[in-house]
Amino acid sequence: MIHCEDLSKHFDSFKAVDSVSLDIQPGEILALLGQNGAGKTTTVRMLTSVLKPTRGWATVAGYDTVRNPTEVRSSVGVLTEMHGLYGRMTGYEYLHFFGEVYQLDKSRREKRAKELLEYFGLAQAGYRRSGEYSKGMRQKLALARALIHEPPVLLLDEPTSAMDPESAQLVRTEIARLRSSQRAIVICTHNLAEAEMLADKIAIIYHGRILLTGTLEDMRLRMLGPAEYDVKLAGSYSVTELELPAGVNILSIREDGFRFRVENPVVANPLILEQLFKLQLPLVSVQEVPRTLEMLYLKAMAQAAEGQL
Repeated sequence: MIHCEDLSKHFDSFKAVDSVSLDIQPGEILALLGQNGAGKTTTVRMLTSVLKPTRGWATVAGYDTVRNPTEVRSSVGVLTEMHGLYGRMTGYEYLHFFGEVYQLDKSRREKRAKELLEYFGLAQAGYRRSGEYSKGMRQKLALARALIHEPPVLLLDEPTSAMDPESAQLVRTEIARLRSSQRAIVICTHNLAEAEMLADKIAIIYHGRILLTGTLEDMRLRMLGPAEYDVKLAGSYSVTELELPAGVNILSIREDGFRFRVENPVVANPLILEQLFKLQLPLVSVQEVPRTLEMLYLKAMAQAAEGQL
């Protein structure tokens, strides 16, 4: 649904985006992560045909972003960080107006506006001015505007920025609901927990170039190594009698348990548990040691700053 090769944007000598290559398939949500000024917004502007690349190319929903800008814009729904609602318009009027901008006929505009207000739980508020809406309601109305023309691609820039936890959760729920086998979604966000929750793929951009891209699990393995597990026992017991399966290494031993690293937990962990029960060791818990996206991201940023990535 989105494909770009060597996509670059230079402003005089400044390389805002440098040789970005990405593939996003229908049904996928990609989280684009990076520091302020890393090139996320510039990349999105090129993907929406707002900016012309200095080098490279991109297609969105099959259309070239330079040769077919009108078709690209018709295929994309965009939620910007500052979405600029018209506070004097009612929710219904707002959606009706943007339906006209996208050249939907009157009956289609009316139908889509009603459908989207109902979908986002704004049907009763649809005839109130949007200036009276809460933050969560305004963000949902902005999402509805991005969907008014039924685009196959959604580009969402900081969709929950500066929102209270309840409103942010509402918007995350709606984004998850929008996942479709016929739609690709790109989320630019600083909220790493949000990205971990929603995204199928992660791309980390640093000074205009992509450092890492792939599934979270693939990136964890590359940056943080194999999974680690912590075993807690009820009291002090020896674990020296354990016969460890291939690919398992004991990292540390405590009085009440031990920690191990495993290359293939699906195969090895059941064997380890079987031995613990066989030795009648009083098992309290076996927990995977957290390897969050935040840990991965910070390590990638540190290595990039040192020129190691």
